Amino acid sequence: MKNIFFLLVLTVATLVSCDTEIIFGSRYLASETETVQLYSIDENNRVKLSHIVPRGGKVTAAFSKKEKIINGEKYIPIEMDNIGSLFAKEQSLVKTQQEVVQERALWVRTPTSIITDRETSRIGGLAEKGEHIRIVGFESLDANGHVARYKVQQDSIEGWVYSKYLVRTQEEAEKRYMAEKYDKVHKAIRNRFGGGEAIGCDFYPVERVKFKYNTMPEACYSLYLTNSPAVLEKIEDYINFARETQINTFVIDIKDNERPGYKSEAMRKYSPTNYKYANAKGVALYKNAVSRLQKEGFYVVGRITCFKDSHLVKDHPEVAITELATGRPFRHNKAYWPSAYNRQVWQFNVELAKEAVRKFGFNEINFDYVRFPDRMTRVESLIDYHNLYEESKVQAIQRFVQYACDEIHAVGAYVSIDVFGEAANPGYTTAYGQYWPAISNICDVICGMPYPDHFSDGYYGVKEPWNHPYDILKAWGVCVQGRQEVTPTPAIARTWIQAYPVMSHIDPEGLRYNAEDVEQEIRGLYDAGLMGGYITWHSGSKLSKYRAQKGAFCIDYHTEWTKWKRANHIE
Repeated sequence: MKNIFFLLVLTVATLVSCDTEIIFGSRYLASETETVQLYSIDENNRVKLSHIVPRGGKVTAAFSKKEKIINGEKYIPIEMDNIGSLFAKEQSLVKTQQEVVQERALWVRTPTSIITDRETSRIGGLAEKGEHIRIVGFESLDANGHVARYKVQQDSIEGWVYSKYLVRTQEEAEKRYMAEKYDKVHKAIRNRFGGGEAIGCDFYPVERVKFKYNTMPEACYSLYLTNSPAVLEKIEDYINFARETQINTFVIDIKDNERPGYKSEAMRKYSPTNYKYANAKGVALYKNAVSRLQKEGFYVVGRITCFKDSHLVKDHPEVAITELATGRPFRHNKAYWPSAYNRQVWQFNVELAKEAVRKFGFNEINFDYVRFPDRMTRVESLIDYHNLYEESKVQAIQRFVQYACDEIHAVGAYVSIDVFGEAANPGYTTAYGQYWPAISNICDVICGMPYPDHFSDGYYGVKEPWNHPYDILKAWGVCVQGRQEVTPTPAIARTWIQAYPVMSHIDPEGLRYNAEDVEQEIRGLYDAGLMGGYITWHSGSKLSKYRAQKGAFCIDYHTEWTKWKRANHIE
């Protein structure tokens, strides 16, 4: 009605004043920032700021010979729903929605991948910190005028960058986040094993995502399931068992090294050998397992091993870590390792993850082997990692985590990252590129793997740690808290626990890790303040073993601990 009235008034004005030509037109509000300023102008041509509104809004504008020109600025009369009649500067009015975003160049604050194909998450290049980057378009605009992703031009590369990594000035781009607080922490970290300088990573806070139709439990009490058909075919047995406990989450393998779970399109496209060896009936098994678990109220996580994948190396030897002397793929720990520097490897694993979310509805993707090979210090000079962007290992791992989170969040799922228990240790970056604060600052959940029989005798002052699960897990958990405290936006800590007997070569008389031992592990974590839950690591995921541990799974540790804190007035 207001628009009709406005048009009638202007039409009458046109009829009354034959020397004034008025042209009406729909326009969009445009700006180099998220908002546009609108003005009122009185009879004395005094301009007053009236409203600040998000850019992108549609208005009706009146262009005439009597447009207001004040102090060299041209003001156009407009009519906007819910606001009424005001004036906008001429440069704030454009004809198409594609012109609404007027930024022409921005600066890179956080190093980030340039995505050349949004559907496949293909990476075309790296936008470095402090780089001045040309803006040639944008993906979408929210109700607040904020751009989700910019289309950018970098030399001959044209692609997409998330706006959260870009700023408007070089000074802002080159700053480090709260340098006075965090730089001294990360500069003190030693690079004694060649994993890279901690200070080379990015520690700007990330905004934690929450999905409307995907709720993560406050504490995930999780059972791990291998992707063996013998396990997935018995999903009802696992459901019946879990109903009798506090278990609320299942972690199911999607791809382990040389053990792909189902014939996925991502495997067919990027790794035919993974596709070849995947179970032909896998798709049906996964659809049934995930849907049944979710129908019963369980949170379901899909596990993918990333940078240990012999099948992918067989298909694409050019992505592998190679021997300098021969050029052949380097074999380590009975497997071939794609280089964690290689963006094609990143893309394959993320495409596989996105497909799993879309096809089966996984709530979360868990990435394992997000690292370079361990125990490599003696052979570093004999191999080629094919480090295209001259990154340190800790930088490459952090940037993969950033890329994976951005792309998987876009399809509505959370991301968890597995790290060695050692990554929680203070004072140094690991040889394989896992620096706890750099990873925890970005992912939704960080999953340490502090299996008691992986610690040497006397570690953290604990004698025979494999036989003292409470003591070693509590000591480790205290170290984790130290790493979380120097992380601006720490992830939830949800921990893998040992659910298998102590390995015989460690101690043939070691604990069997039945209910009491598993309970002690979990209590050690909670008493250290790690309340994100646990995941059982038992590679065969045998139900008989889980039944022997049932007592540990019947306890609601989170509720117990919360009540204890309240009773003792602990924040």
